[in-house]
Amino acid sequence: MFAQSQAPDYSNLNNWAAHPWKDDPSDSIPEPLLKDFVADSLVDVFFIHPTTYLDKNKPFGWNAPVDDAELNKKTDNTTILKQASIFNTAGRVFAPRYRQAHIDAYYTPDTVTARAALDEAYGDVKAAFEYYMAHYNNGRPVIIASHSQGTTHAKRLLKEFFDGKPLQQKLVTAYIVGIAVEPDWFVNIPPCNKPEQTGCFCTWRTLQTGYLTPFVQNEKFMAIVTNPLTWDASQPDASRESNEGSVLLDFNKVLKHVAGATIHGGVLWTDKPHFFGSILYTTKNYHIADYNFYYVSVRNNVRQRVMAFLKANPSR
Repeated sequence: MFAQSQAPDYSNLNNWAAHPWKDDPSDSIPEPLLKDFVADSLVDVFFIHPTTYLDKNKPFGWNAPVDDAELNKKTDNTTILKQASIFNTAGRVFAPRYRQAHIDAYYTPDTVTARAALDEAYGDVKAAFEYYMAHYNNGRPVIIASHSQGTTHAKRLLKEFFDGKPLQQKLVTAYIVGIAVEPDWFVNIPPCNKPEQTGCFCTWRTLQTGYLTPFVQNEKFMAIVTNPLTWDASQPDASRESNEGSVLLDFNKVLKHVAGATIHGGVLWTDKPHFFGSILYTTKNYHIADYNFYYVSVRNNVRQRVMAFLKANPSR
């Protein structure tokens, strides 16, 4: 039996993986993109990181504490560096540490335990967002961004705080990636169908062309999918030649023409990615690279939507 760790105090900067008042990996910019970077703080980004608690032995039980140095280093040097950094083109990035559920919460047949673990994690994310709203937001427009387990929580957060609520008027866009979003999950927040549309959400899950995971095969609905190269529902297919840049293992290398994007049912398909050494890349599930295959495209689209939002809402 594992003792439950204490709920995080979000007035403590140590409990934020990314925060504008501290230097952290979300501030990083790949070297090839530095020349075009213009520091700005037009909006805020609330980023919810994916699962990094993967140890099969579950040393902390079903939920990881927020003060384990090794786990935090892993989080910061992977998802915060290579995912949250996409959004620093838009403004201030906030990413809370939270008592994340172990990866097995998505696979165990013990659904009661899994639900409890995810509920505990969401409780922290919710508390962090409430602290952010009370102490940092000051009426600023906000982007919600997430991946994988982070999206499990972002879906709940958007439904609870934005969907049909006054705060929806402050939502620039939500990038909720790596987990299925049901077509009826939101009542008032639509999927993004155009590159400059705001107040909407973008979502995708990336697999090799021709492959569907058991998760997808068992779904009783058709998940919403955004094409992260075209951003246009009327253009569901894009070749890898249109992809201006991926960021993979080496953060400071931006690789062109790595992956295409084709909407197929409830997923995004791409042919096997093209990069040096990809012949050794045997997985057909590209979940880990949902953002990284499309790093430059997402970064550019974030800026595009922010500009559109501010133009339409000059008082915000």
